[in-house]
Amino acid sequence: MSELLPITINENSRTPIYDQIETQLKALIVSGKLPAGTALPSIRKLASTLSCSVITTRRSYQNLEQHGYIKTVQGKGTFVEEIDIEDQDIQKQEAVKEVLSEAIRIGKSYQYSHDELSRLFQELLKEADQYD
Repeated sequence: MSELLPITINENSRTPIYDQIETQLKALIVSGKLPAGTALPSIRKLASTLSCSVITTRRSYQNLEQHGYIKTVQGKGTFVEEIDIEDQDIQKQEAVKEVLSEAIRIGKSYQYSHDELSRLFQELLKEADQYD
């Protein structure tokens, strides 16, 4: 986990590291944990903290900037952009739906029924409630 940001890289994941960083930063921004105007660590600092390449973190930042989540100001740094409340809700919903759709696809590939998937989901929700 980054000392500067609560980002965890899973080296064993099939998801590219730049995508892991991007997804987690996007979630922090959309959830409001990183409010508009928050200064982000430099690309080099984040790469060093996460023990990954500068190219990897640069790609994450470029993608986030391209989609309007962050803005780099020459000579000042990179900052979280203001996100419209309605857009935040839509983005949160889309992010969760994407992950759940992938989980359903994987579950079906293992021949789980709708009832079995629903049961697993309910179990995971109960487990997650224990940590809140």
